[in-house]
Amino acid sequence: MLKLIKFLFNRLLYVLVLMIISCGSKENSNKDHLVFKYNEHKNIGSLDPAFSKDLADIWGTHQLFNGLVQMDDQLNVKPCIAKNWKISDSATTYTFNIRNDVFFHKHELFGKDSTRMANAADFEYSFNRLKDKTVASPGSWVLNKVESFSAVNDSTFQVKLKQPFPAFLGLLTMKYCSVVPKEIVEHYGSDFRSNPIGTGPFKFKRWEENLKLVFRRNNNYFETDKSGNSLPYLEAVAITFLPDKQSEFLQFAQGNIDFVSGLDASYKDEILTSDGKLRPLYANNVNMIRGPYLNTEYLAFYMETEVSEIQALKLRKAINIGFDRAKMMTYLRNGIGIPAKGGFIPKGLPGYDDTIGFTYQPELAKQLVSEFKTETGIDNPEVTLTTTSNYLSFCEFIQRELQKTGLNVNVDVIPASSLKDAKANGQLDFFRASWIADYPDAENYLSLYYSKNFAPNGPNYTHFKSEEFDNMYEAAYLETNSEKRKNLYTKMDSLIMASAPIVPLFYDEVVRFTRKNVNGLGINATNLLEIKSVKKD
Repeated sequence: MLKLIKFLFNRLLYVLVLMIISCGSKENSNKDHLVFKYNEHKNIGSLDPAFSKDLADIWGTHQLFNGLVQMDDQLNVKPCIAKNWKISDSATTYTFNIRNDVFFHKHELFGKDSTRMANAADFEYSFNRLKDKTVASPGSWVLNKVESFSAVNDSTFQVKLKQPFPAFLGLLTMKYCSVVPKEIVEHYGSDFRSNPIGTGPFKFKRWEENLKLVFRRNNNYFETDKSGNSLPYLEAVAITFLPDKQSEFLQFAQGNIDFVSGLDASYKDEILTSDGKLRPLYANNVNMIRGPYLNTEYLAFYMETEVSEIQALKLRKAINIGFDRAKMMTYLRNGIGIPAKGGFIPKGLPGYDDTIGFTYQPELAKQLVSEFKTETGIDNPEVTLTTTSNYLSFCEFIQRELQKTGLNVNVDVIPASSLKDAKANGQLDFFRASWIADYPDAENYLSLYYSKNFAPNGPNYTHFKSEEFDNMYEAAYLETNSEKRKNLYTKMDSLIMASAPIVPLFYDEVVRFTRKNVNGLGINATNLLEIKSVKKD
């Protein structure tokens, strides 16, 4: 019955979209090409960059604020408010030279000229605020490896680290590290979340929470394109808050929003073929762009469990080779996502290697399960895999495939909040998880297997422990040569896969659908929404 209802709904959705496209979108106003419109179905909690934890908040604050450095679409760190920098003292001291043409958005508190230039003292204030326990920023951890920081003068900001940390510049690209003006923040207090003043390409205009958010062009923005033209090109950004992805998709099909991110189950089969191509109905009106996303989806084993099946390396390997990842991606994701043939480091990051992982070998999987039965006397081995409802289809696919090897898999579905707490406290033997990069460096992924990071005090949810791994992990901090550090990352990832504390499923992809008249909306592996270079015909 449920399948029939789903089928009828998808047919209705198809007919509605066909009617919308056939009739054409409503006539645009003369200024429609100057406004970029998108929907944020997860809502926005705060426009204060110190609280930019969720992607929805990051997308919003990215339009309003800048930091010392920024990242391009190839994950290269490049100048932003800092025009250049110098690294000294055995890679522990970073000295940033600040531009003299960056101004905060206008506000009456700035006095007669209604604005002022951002300087090194503003970064000192912003970093201190990030560390302030009374502010309680979720991004305070970004400065954990920082010994001290100070404004040497108006145009020089210096940061000293406790130890070398090659990924530090990448950390500084996070929105947590944006510059904010002291006088405005202290005036609004906690209400700065809805009265943001930054230096970004757009400035805050209006926010009706749960309804609409509007940004306007910052005419004093400091960045230009390669031809010297001022950025941004657009006059405004308009964000709506429809909570339903199906409604969002219909608004996109009608031309009321310019952009949809991700692939939701409610419309994936309507817009894409099984191999991930746009269906003919959409080809004339829609562009699809896709690329690697720094997100590894995986299953994890708790290595300190007393369950014999989980303790056995042979069974962990049998699970890894007992299902077809490529078939899974075609069947459940319309080909969107990269089957995980490598290790934990996702495609798109230095250190990734597609030769160190597991491939589909059903006969060998059966053999390994048979050997386990003989060696242990356990005739009916079984494991319980805990997941959330969003990933039930993946777990049921794996369950069916592994039953063919002689291993029974029980699938237990619990709420996301319960899974999060249980895995942190070592209460689950086998569970689904994902890791989205906090910053674009493989060290962030490998930190999940460092023995000093055991959960709940760190992200090592598997409690994997290897002295050899720990030694390489610590050596990578001191390695300033990027090629040598990359090789260390690959060796560490290979060591993890040899012990099989995890089952990598797939490396996610960023998928974006835009109207044909949208140009310049790029794509990047952190799924950051960059609007300053967007134009609309």
